[in-house]
Amino acid sequence: MEKTYVACGGIEKDLCDKEMEELLTGALSEALKDSGKVIALPPDITRIHSKAGFLTEITSNYLKDRLGAVLPALGTHKPMIDAEISRMFGNTPKNKFLVHNWRNNITELGRIEDSFVEKITEGKVCFDWPVQVNKLLTKDNRNFSLIISIGQVVVHEVCGMSNHAKNIFVGTGGKEAIDKSHFIGAVYGIEKIMGRINTPVRNLFDEGFNRFGNKLPPILWVLTVINKRTENETGKENGTYAVRGLYIGFGRDCFEKAALLSSKVNVNLVDEPVNKMLVYLNPEEYRTTWLGNKAIYRTRMAMADSGELIILAPGLERFGEDLELDQFIRKYGYRSTNEILKITKKDNSNLCAAAHLIHGSSEGRFTIRYCPGEKMSRNEIEDTGFKWGNFNEMKEKFDINKLSSGWNTLPCQERFFYVSNPALGLWTNQQL
Repeated sequence: MEKTYVACGGIEKDLCDKEMEELLTGALSEALKDSGKVIALPPDITRIHSKAGFLTEITSNYLKDRLGAVLPALGTHKPMIDAEISRMFGNTPKNKFLVHNWRNNITELGRIEDSFVEKITEGKVCFDWPVQVNKLLTKDNRNFSLIISIGQVVVHEVCGMSNHAKNIFVGTGGKEAIDKSHFIGAVYGIEKIMGRINTPVRNLFDEGFNRFGNKLPPILWVLTVINKRTENETGKENGTYAVRGLYIGFGRDCFEKAALLSSKVNVNLVDEPVNKMLVYLNPEEYRTTWLGNKAIYRTRMAMADSGELIILAPGLERFGEDLELDQFIRKYGYRSTNEILKITKKDNSNLCAAAHLIHGSSEGRFTIRYCPGEKMSRNEIEDTGFKWGNFNEMKEKFDINKLSSGWNTLPCQERFFYVSNPALGLWTNQQL
């Protein structure tokens, strides 16, 4: 089924909450005429700037008792706590929220054969791929007659652009599906994936949806495109967040429109290779390198050879989102693609974590200096392959409250490039 109800966006568009509410409720009134119970699949707190929390709250207020459940598409992330749910989803009833467990409560809709995977990866990978989702979502269980998938389309390290079928097959997927899809993206090469709409992993998700999507209820996609307002719009250097687009509908058309806009507003072309990059990780959002390494893979295409990437990470507590992931990272550390491929020949127990280690590497091109707060030691940082930096010293040297996004120069004439939130896009010095 292909039907687009809302396609409202542009590089200078700045949708307010009232406009989004009117567009969403109008689309819901058309799309949900005959549906019974509905389940909403928004992202978690790590995508708080997506406006998905607000849109979920609007959906809840509109549907009332017809909203049977809210299942945040956690993927590998840890469950949200009550305070995070309140902060992100407002007055959406907490008793509606369920927790996705990527290691359990999974069902397999079918499998994509290894020959298909080998073809789309140009021979880099040859294994089959399971199409997995949370058990609650299948038609057979008759829990829900409609899925509403809510989230942001933005540059993504695994599939090029986030959301659409990824929100189903990764956000509510199982270990094998997540492991293999992430490994495919990492081995294929992040520079050939980031910011692109059609990639091997996106092809894989599309194929899984085309073959086995009929085992799921209809899915209404509610997709946003977000970036920061410019100084001209706000009078402030770093600006605030603007909704550049809202796309709602059944099928892939709304995703393609959102992804095209995202490729224009979320891909930042840097005019020269960056010798020194500073990235800040908000402590309320980034407590693990599993999430915080956006600072690496969203900027590494802009980094000069032999340059230095400095990451200010005051909230850093550990590496992985759960104990198993954390132990794997501590055991092997962040290494180059070739080194990780050698490791996976001996230990392929966690391909998702292996992919993460590749994504967190500079491939030996530049230095990565992590500057954590008090909860992680210098030894922990250095044992996983990063350089360590003293957070307090760096904080004093680089006053983030006085910095502009982009190029800055210190009084000592040291020039550097500043990124205040790596989740918002991709920085590169080459045309995609």
